[in-house]
Amino acid sequence: MATVRDRKGGRGEQDGTGDLYSVLLPTYNERENLPIILWLLVKYFGESGYKYEIIIIDDGSPDGTLEVAKQLQKIYGADKILLRPREKKLGLGTAYIHGMQHASGNFIIIMDADLSHHPKFIPEFINKQKEGDFDVVSGTRYIGNGGVYGWDLKRKVIRLYKKSVLQKLVENCVSKGYVFQMEMIVRARQFNYTIGEVPISFVDRVYGESKLGGNEVVSFLKGLLTLFATT
Repeated sequence: MATVRDRKGGRGEQDGTGDLYSVLLPTYNERENLPIILWLLVKYFGESGYKYEIIIIDDGSPDGTLEVAKQLQKIYGADKILLRPREKKLGLGTAYIHGMQHASGNFIIIMDADLSHHPKFIPEFINKQKEGDFDVVSGTRYIGNGGVYGWDLKRKVIRLYKKSVLQKLVENCVSKGYVFQMEMIVRARQFNYTIGEVPISFVDRVYGESKLGGNEVVSFLKGLLTLFATT
């Protein structure tokens, strides 16, 4: 079966020059973690030399996350830190969709703000993508030296997508909550997109408590059942 490829990019996208990586960072009550995650993102992007922008999608955090984000934007610059908040908590999947609508990059990286995935792995994701011209690159704990610390099935995985591939996947996804990322990889396999893998370590959140309450766990399980029924 033929492999679906992203053919929308020009010469710059093909040879890697001129690539821009848009990091989508949904937040809800992450005022303690946000300064750390941004510092690390800026550090590792700076060391790697890859061009980037970080899009913060805050869902009306009552702990002042957006105010912290505004201060960080002053430090790192409005060209690097983009604030695209929403008035209330509307779900992780819709946060990524919202962020993608404001992304300028031809590649998009989605990750969590709670430091469960370390930004140091991002250059490895980018290198892996370039190595095989992959449509999607996913972090996994099942190959190489990847590990897991305090991690459970509710955790998300850091992923890199060609923007046009992500747009196609979003158009076909039905999940809106925590199942969204899982469905994205399932749909990617359905469409025969090429998927590269990078071994990474997962850690439990550094500050704050998990956002998954009882109702969200139920929604997560329902979403899984729906995903299995439609794939």
